[in-house]
Amino acid sequence: MHTDVPGAESSLRVACVQMAPRIGDVESNVARSIEFVEQAVCDGAELVVLPELCNTGYAFETREEASNLAEEVPGGPATRAWTAAAAKHAITIVAGITERSGDAIHNSAVVIGPTGHVGTYRKNHLWNRETLFFERGDLGVPVFRTGAGRIAVAISYDIWFPETFRLAALQGADLVCVPANWVPMPSQPEEAMAMANVLAMSGAHCNAMFVACADRVGRERGETFIGRSVIVNQAGWPVAGPASPDREEVVLADLNLSDARRKRALNEFNQLLRDRRTDVYGEMLGSDTRPGWY
Repeated sequence: MHTDVPGAESSLRVACVQMAPRIGDVESNVARSIEFVEQAVCDGAELVVLPELCNTGYAFETREEASNLAEEVPGGPATRAWTAAAAKHAITIVAGITERSGDAIHNSAVVIGPTGHVGTYRKNHLWNRETLFFERGDLGVPVFRTGAGRIAVAISYDIWFPETFRLAALQGADLVCVPANWVPMPSQPEEAMAMANVLAMSGAHCNAMFVACADRVGRERGETFIGRSVIVNQAGWPVAGPASPDREEVVLADLNLSDARRKRALNEFNQLLRDRRTDVYGEMLGSDTRPGWY
């Protein structure tokens, strides 16, 4: 487990930023993200989640383009800017970033606390053309102990895999932050709730943990993004959002992270993590990581 500033996990105001990055315009995108961070801070946010690849935009045409826009972590300009903002406001920031690591390019997210870079998550499940530009994640599903609480990270398509939430829960996470660039799902009825929202609610409910999703909006090189940023409580119900499908905005919620542990029982007899049949399937199904405490 990675460590930043230890503290009691209890009341926490979380903000999910829904913004529209522009492909290739790193300086402008980062500046815009900082504006939203400051807006969230003015509203009392202590943890701010930014969308997937919010420093570069998403719809790359070539691997060369992605590589040219990528930056090393934590030394790159976007990470430095977010680090300065986190220090200035004494907050935690989770932000999607195009990361270069040696010759590899990753769709990543950085976790930054008031004292600096806490850790990095690399997207494990690549969506569609992402496989042309990025390597699959090689850091597992880490849980970061921060001043804001015990948090894990998933990126967009990662939440389609229940193992993501389960591995985070079994390693002690109380909150999963989800930078996203969600797109419309095939055959989804127009009036139905976005599938991504359904999956966030399911992951929260089935693992008794909070989920905070920051999606982008707008259209980029023919790709439409659906917004609908949402914050879900440990029982699986939205407590903020879903946001609009097409506007930049900030979604805010006050969470008591201790509820992820105190309120896990569904009734007198059932508690989801305790009721798992580890005689039927592996304790940490989908990973060779040893279970943590919970």
